Amino acid sequence: MAASDHEGRLGEEFFTPGTSSFTEFLAAHRPELLATGTPHRGVRAPEAPHGTTILALTYGDGVLVAGDRRATMGNLIAQRDLEKVLPADDHTAIAIAGTVGIALEMVRLYQVELAHFEKIEGIPMTLTAKATRLAAMIRQNLAQAMQGLAVVPLLAGYDTTAPGGGRGRVFSFDAAGGRYEKSAFHAEGSGSPYARGALKKLYRPGMARDEAVLAALEALYDAAEDDSATGGPDVARRIFPVVSVITEDGYERLTETDVRRLSLTVVERRRSRPDGPNAPV
Repeated sequence: MAASDHEGRLGEEFFTPGTSSFTEFLAAHRPELLATGTPHRGVRAPEAPHGTTILALTYGDGVLVAGDRRATMGNLIAQRDLEKVLPADDHTAIAIAGTVGIALEMVRLYQVELAHFEKIEGIPMTLTAKATRLAAMIRQNLAQAMQGLAVVPLLAGYDTTAPGGGRGRVFSFDAAGGRYEKSAFHAEGSGSPYARGALKKLYRPGMARDEAVLAALEALYDAAEDDSATGGPDVARRIFPVVSVITEDGYERLTETDVRRLSLTVVERRRSRPDGPNAPV
């Protein structure tokens, strides 16, 4: 990472007391490794792959995060099996929408940021602090966002320090780094209006895990129905959404077998009800 006077030896910056923020450490010693910069007036960035629909919702045991697998580049499908839901640490997940390359780099830096803080301070960062730190990283990308290379992630986690016991929490952000906590569910990306509409009629507090997964898959199916940039279940290629849950036991990605089974349940339901299930009364 950092240059040293002698090959194989770390530079002095590694032994100098400083901040618990790895991002600030990079900014001080290797700023070229941070994806920040000043936009050139009148210049738009070239077309780049974009991730589309992601969502998160709280349920009885914690919080669920899901995303479709499609990345688009203009009117083209750039990738059919993109991983949009990734663990940030043991009790936190981040889902990405927006410019894929910058988003993945941001996630990797964020993972190191959380691990670095815990090693320096000796305790994990609180969930609220994690959301604040991610908001600051998004704000650092504002110059690229102004050129069309925006990243708008979702952060979901299980708050082990919440009063009255742990619970799932969901945070959304805007391209300028604004941070907003959502009480039950949220979606981002080009198909998010349709996914949120589906969740409004399907969501209820305290759902069991399979109920929450089915609600998320129905929402992604609705998004794919009306947004060409969102990919639906690809039965022929065996490509299905990524679904992860975070509970008191930590982060868990659902197996391909479980997601396939529940996705095929949704597909079968749509044969008799193409517009999806009615809201429970």
